[in-house]
Amino acid sequence: MLKLPVLLLAIGYGVVMWFFSAWRLKRQMDETSTPLADPGLEREFEKMARVLDLERIRVHVHEVDPVNGLAAPDGRIFITRGFLRKYHAGEVSAAEMASVVAHEMGHVALGHARRRLIDFSGQNAIRVVLSGLLGRVIPGVGPYIANALASLVAARLSRQDEYEADAYASALLVKAGIGTAPQKSLFGKLSRLTGMGGRGMPAWLMSHPKTDERIAAIEALEARWGVEGPRRT
Repeated sequence: MLKLPVLLLAIGYGVVMWFFSAWRLKRQMDETSTPLADPGLEREFEKMARVLDLERIRVHVHEVDPVNGLAAPDGRIFITRGFLRKYHAGEVSAAEMASVVAHEMGHVALGHARRRLIDFSGQNAIRVVLSGLLGRVIPGVGPYIANALASLVAARLSRQDEYEADAYASALLVKAGIGTAPQKSLFGKLSRLTGMGGRGMPAWLMSHPKTDERIAAIEALEARWGVEGPRRT
């Protein structure tokens, strides 16, 4: 059996690594980001800011090519330069970009960054415990199985965060008068925009849910709220 000090050490290591990762990410984002200033996008952001009683929703541009949005542990919201290029090229609308920002704001408001500190520490502890137990039963292969199981747990927790952030974004977009249509239409474009073309890891190993499942969850919210929205054909 593994002793308690070993388990505590594993948890402590996870906490230290999370803080180090957060510090490194902040420094990287500070060095590679600029404030977003786009009149068309600002008009959409202002609609959401009024709902939240904020003077302004501040968004930064992360100067990298991949299409993505990010909520940093310090609460800042980022859109990548690659995503912004898609908007300027007319492939993404201002309302769809606002839905991305609303989603990332959901991660911040719901405390997902803080929760992931606990999750990361717990996953590290799971890896240590399972590696020790399985290593005795299946020498050589046990640690690999332990890592795979811990990764499955991490992916499931991450997918739950995405559903919660989607729901937050849907509520905010409806209250702001933007509606959920841009949110759903963007989901339909993501595979093409990110260049995956339907390829990639199975959904149960991905950190994000399947697109169809995310859209279905939003439509379930629309039905519950009595909100009319376009349905898939």
